[in-house]
Amino acid sequence: SKLAALFQHPLYNIPIPEVTEKDKLFVVNPMEKFSLHSSGSDEWVSSSKAETLLPTGKTAYDTYPAWLKFHVGINRYELYPRRDPLMPTLLQDLATQRIVSSVQKSGGTQIKLIMTFPNYGQALFKPMKQTRDQETPIDFFYFSDFERHNAEIAAFHLDRILDFRRIPPVSGRLVNITKEIRDITTDKKLAKTFFISPAGNVCFYGECSYYCSTEHALCGKPDQLEGSMAALLPDKTLAKRRSWRSPWRRSYHKSKKAEWELNPNYCAQVRETPPYDRGHRLLDLIDMTVLDFLMGNMDRHHYETFEKFGNDTFLLHLDNGRGFGTHSRDELSILAPLRQCCSIKKSTYLRLQLLATQPYRLSDLLREALATDPLTPVLAEPHLRALDRRLVKVLEVVGRCLAK
Repeated sequence: SKLAALFQHPLYNIPIPEVTEKDKLFVVNPMEKFSLHSSGSDEWVSSSKAETLLPTGKTAYDTYPAWLKFHVGINRYELYPRRDPLMPTLLQDLATQRIVSSVQKSGGTQIKLIMTFPNYGQALFKPMKQTRDQETPIDFFYFSDFERHNAEIAAFHLDRILDFRRIPPVSGRLVNITKEIRDITTDKKLAKTFFISPAGNVCFYGECSYYCSTEHALCGKPDQLEGSMAALLPDKTLAKRRSWRSPWRRSYHKSKKAEWELNPNYCAQVRETPPYDRGHRLLDLIDMTVLDFLMGNMDRHHYETFEKFGNDTFLLHLDNGRGFGTHSRDELSILAPLRQCCSIKKSTYLRLQLLATQPYRLSDLLREALATDPLTPVLAEPHLRALDRRLVKVLEVVGRCLAK
């Protein structure tokens, strides 16, 4: 296994700083067994206030379901640990747990559903909109592109291979539209959009600002539909998140350009603007840029952080559905922050160099990681080959910066 060898490499064993109580997202009483209540809010409460619904283990922690252990494990430095023994269980739960509720997620430009499991875990379901081998049409603007379920799955594994670990776990899943969405939804608006197509397939389209119409309906075969299931982060009432507008955000206009596209010295003013004027925030943003370039994702207008940790924490790489849309073109403008700032973390640069070598070739590693997903093959081969080509281009940009 190339993947096992990679994770044994010294560059993947650089220790994180010691995690103190204030560095944890949640401080949990180790004596307190946790149970869940279903009074509409899906929050978790301590067992002294509710009847225990979960099997009792030796310690309180043993009573937590995998999703709750994931939430409790989040700290200032990482969303989950490198060698997370929980990860296989969590991915398995996303792929197989019985779905007890499906409702449409409010907001967003395209349809997404929130799925709830019997252990009160929740996942964000993005349905399949295009086949693996379809490329985004060249005349499409990035902001009107489809969100792809397989991009969400591949992005999680790529983020892990790059050792960022800033994307919540995602698994592919085959969902039965009839039994697991239509028959159990309490969402009246969603329920109104189901129909049977002329081919006899069960379809729905939901309500949203892009692609929610009968012309863009999501149809099963006859009712089986592929999608990505992403573990939800802790509820914002329990762990507030702050949304930050990316300084290299695109204009989201058909003809207007953003300031960074017109001003080659744009990075100088970013460096003087909080929160980029101190700490490692700018370098974290450049990490995200590298991830986006490798995936071909042009749609990174905002990113989020956990409010509790202030400016000294990692960025959450959420919403990656517009990655992996094209393999035949490389969008060099995504690398603008790296090119204009000529800065990159040494650890990131060393790992990128390692991933460009034969024993650890990036495409081979991602292919191996995706082979365990229920929807394998997740990516068409040309997308995997494009990763190696793009990695060379990232290293060339860094090389030019070093020469300067």
